Amino acid sequence: MTAPVLERVVGQARAVRQLDASIATPVHAYLFLGPPGTGKREAALAFAAALTCPSGGCGACPSCGEVLALRHPDVVLVERQGASIQVPQAQEVVRLAMRSPRAARFQVLILVDFHLVEQAAPVLLKTLEGPPETTVLIVVADSLPPDLRTIASRCVTVSFDALAGTDVVRMLVKEGADVDVATAVADVAGGRLDRARLLLGEAGFFSRLERWKSVPARLDGTGATVVILAEELVAASLEPVEAVKSRQSAELEALAAQAERFGERTIAGRAAIEDRHRREQRRVRADEMRAGLATLAGVYRARLDGSQGTQVVSTSLRAVELISEAAERLQRNVNDVLLLEWLLLRLDSLA
Repeated sequence: MTAPVLERVVGQARAVRQLDASIATPVHAYLFLGPPGTGKREAALAFAAALTCPSGGCGACPSCGEVLALRHPDVVLVERQGASIQVPQAQEVVRLAMRSPRAARFQVLILVDFHLVEQAAPVLLKTLEGPPETTVLIVVADSLPPDLRTIASRCVTVSFDALAGTDVVRMLVKEGADVDVATAVADVAGGRLDRARLLLGEAGFFSRLERWKSVPARLDGTGATVVILAEELVAASLEPVEAVKSRQSAELEALAAQAERFGERTIAGRAAIEDRHRREQRRVRADEMRAGLATLAGVYRARLDGSQGTQVVSTSLRAVELISEAAERLQRNVNDVLLLEWLLLRLDSLA
């Protein structure tokens, strides 16, 4: 029987089986590898809960609840503070790995966004090769760049696949969504349940979709139009961030009420919670930009059937290449407006 806490992981049966078999005797390091939004982060927290739970992952005890809420003393989530993992961060991970658990049989360090490890990789190697027996490291990455390959060789890899659209739709409908709306959202979410859930409650989703689709038709050869379009698209990417901010405010209010019930003046770890909120806002904004770029690429891909002539096929292929390059640049925390102006100017020159 699968540990109940792992049942939170949607559409990743193979990964769940692998993790469930590891609960009793975990290895020192795991690499959770797969596209963004496929549940790696949620699976890492669920696995950490199973490793620290007295019952092996019941999902209902205080220990499991604390892990899932990121409040357990033996579970640390390490997120990058800049465009990539920095050497001081890696050094802090090494220090934390040497600690003994405070309340459970293991301490678990979850290292996210480690496809952006770059120069910090060598700092982590020795720790990943042989941390204390009571420390388990979970390295979470979207891809396996050269900087991460040596680290990956020291880990047991747990692979995550993009969710099938049917899995996303089924989950959304189970949670109360209309099947037609769920299907439309799932088509855009690209196998990402987290993004699908966000878009489902977002009133401007369909209008933003149409805005991106209209870009090729609106390009008219003038720089002024490029500037206007770039500003419109960036402003639209901020709309789902407001929904996230509203949910985060509700979380802080609930935590403040809880602190008051226990006679505490402030929320414990408020600064860390607010840092997490800011990172989430940045992720959602980047996700929205990536989804917009994917929608724009879809417009050009639709022209590749050859019905409009070889010249259209050629320019459409080049457009898709430029959009892919822009999506890659987006990962480096570039200025969104400047990036879109760069892209739109080049798409405009293809016409």
